[in-house]
Amino acid sequence: MAREMRQRRSDRELSGQEVGEDPFTLGVASGDPLPDGVVLWTRLAPRPLEADGGLPPECRIPVEWAIAADEELREVVQGGTAVADGADAHSVHVEVGGLDPARTYWYRFRCGRWTSPVGRTRTAPAPGTDVRQVRVGLTSCQQYDEGYYTALAHLAREDDLDAVLFVGDYIYENEINAQAGARGYTGDQRLPEVFDHWLTTLDGYRLRYALGKTDADLRAAHAAHPWIVTWDDHEVENNYAAAVSQHNLPTDEFLRRRAAAYRAYWEHMPLREAQRPCGPDALLYRRFGYGDLVRFDVLDTRQYRSDQAYGDGWQYPGPESEDPARTITGAEQEAWLLDGFRGSTAIWNVVVQQVAFCQRKGNVGRARVSMDAWDGYPASRHRILQGARDAGIANLVVLSGDVHVHYAMDIKEDFDDPASATLGVEIVGTSVSSGFDGVERPDDWENVMRVNPHIKYYAERRGYVVVTFTPDAVRADYRVLPYATRPGAPVGTDASFVSRAGRPGFVPA
Repeated sequence: MAREMRQRRSDRELSGQEVGEDPFTLGVASGDPLPDGVVLWTRLAPRPLEADGGLPPECRIPVEWAIAADEELREVVQGGTAVADGADAHSVHVEVGGLDPARTYWYRFRCGRWTSPVGRTRTAPAPGTDVRQVRVGLTSCQQYDEGYYTALAHLAREDDLDAVLFVGDYIYENEINAQAGARGYTGDQRLPEVFDHWLTTLDGYRLRYALGKTDADLRAAHAAHPWIVTWDDHEVENNYAAAVSQHNLPTDEFLRRRAAAYRAYWEHMPLREAQRPCGPDALLYRRFGYGDLVRFDVLDTRQYRSDQAYGDGWQYPGPESEDPARTITGAEQEAWLLDGFRGSTAIWNVVVQQVAFCQRKGNVGRARVSMDAWDGYPASRHRILQGARDAGIANLVVLSGDVHVHYAMDIKEDFDDPASATLGVEIVGTSVSSGFDGVERPDDWENVMRVNPHIKYYAERRGYVVVTFTPDAVRADYRVLPYATRPGAPVGTDASFVSRAGRPGFVPA
């Protein structure tokens, strides 16, 4: 078996005192909050832009952890020692249980004489609790060489967020030149040549995550809030579909690449052992409840989907794309989602996923649509919506990313009939940095708004969305930045929309 795909645990122990440089260069993170616990994450990497992070890959290193009820960590409620294993790129995933629900905690790690930054996290409310508000950040798409992560610095400063929902494209697989593209590095700040290659190997994917996490704004956003993450395509390869490569690589070769990508993803995210990949497979879909107010069903629309119809891209729909057998979720995940709808007692049922769910057309009548989004899988979309209606789901919300624009959209029973019933709303968040600075109003804005009356808002700046749920309404505040290709951009709220409980459909706030 190749070195990069080894699964055997390292068997040589290195004491923390033998680590001679600060190993916490990639920061800390927490995630997957439950009413009684969270996952705490860090990775030891004293030299993050080197393969293996500057530590012997064959060694295991003890790491102390503590979680406390106060920011100074004087009131420690739990602690222990975890092992940073070289086989896992010296990452640490601590699954903490026994915590109080709906409570803020602070945590940190120690390795020898080195102490990590302090992170803040929060548990979910207990099942059945009368919760009056849940606030989350929605974000995606952070291509390192197309802009700075300033949006994440502002996201880190958002007050009272219960979690950040990251819906894909945490890294990109493209080569990055010594100047880091739009970041324009000069002088001593230049990237090593190893980054100027497309990603195909475990070392390559690991280095790309490390590069992203050297960004102080990304580290700040992770340290400020627990994250609930899912992947899209660029964590492996653009527009891949299950075992089908965009560039039609042999299946065995592509699955080896997918295995490397999935493993590096798990190593760098605050995920539980249940999400650890087994070769090219990983169980990433899962759900989170916030009392009786919100349930989040997190999907994976890449690993199980049918290949895109008509060769991908924007194409006219037809018998191939409309084949009822086609799926974007796979049969097992679809059944899991629909079973969840039937068992839900939450006021708001929220599907957290990657690509645009609502129809998006470029002209009236027969028009091209994206074969990579749910428009290319209309039978899948119909089954989800019918399942929600059959289950009596009155307040359906879909949260999406991928397209580097903000949308507020009504989910229609028949997207070609504006008078048809509105079944829910979709909130699409723009990118953190992908797409460079963007523009205030895209060239096709007028046409898109005219031929898609269910689209209530459309903008193309960088940013994120703050989504607030109460028993009465869901509110989307669309944050935007005027630029991303240089640091320090201010943030503002470009638009706000609400949808009332029991009366789906967006109206300006």
